Amino acid sequence: MPLVHLLRHGHVHNPDKVLYGRLPEFRLSDIGAAMAQAVADSLVADGNRVGRVVASPLLRAQQTAAPIAKAFNLEIVTDERLIEAANVYEGEPVQSGAADFAHPRHWWRLRNPWRPSWGEPYVEQRDRMWAAITDAALANPDSETVMVSHQLPIWVARMHFEGRRFLHDPRSRECSVASLTSFEFDGATPVSMSYSEPAKHIEIPK
Repeated sequence: MPLVHLLRHGHVHNPDKVLYGRLPEFRLSDIGAAMAQAVADSLVADGNRVGRVVASPLLRAQQTAAPIAKAFNLEIVTDERLIEAANVYEGEPVQSGAADFAHPRHWWRLRNPWRPSWGEPYVEQRDRMWAAITDAALANPDSETVMVSHQLPIWVARMHFEGRRFLHDPRSRECSVASLTSFEFDGATPVSMSYSEPAKHIEIPK
């Protein structure tokens, strides 16, 4: 049965603590690079049969995919559908998490959390992600595909699979950096999901 792994990219070099969104220049930190290598090493050690590596076009996703592609002697396929969610806060500093967005000047942006009004609609993220995931399962039915994407699109894909509402607290997302959210398919139908953190042992400084 095809297995599709959604891999969140590794830790990003972001000394100014901005919400980097789709900004193109953000790269992996040294820790993020070590995380990407740890995922590749784990997939090899566990005997995973990776036959395809697909990544978002953003630099941090391509860099995360690189050691996996190298480990399995594969080329990276770029899929625009795996890109980060659009967000009106892109490029703005985020020093204190969600509290930074609570100022009255932001209230109009926050008027509809169900859509959400501050960024790409959840349903659009769901549609593009599941189209990409299903295409990957059908294109590589005899082995495993690793798809490197970003936290929110991966989480939206998981919520849809689990039949959960899209409105959520971002702090509740089970999708840490360099984590794998994996779907097993029966043909074009996802039938099970698992979650793992092969780079959990690599500490991120506070």
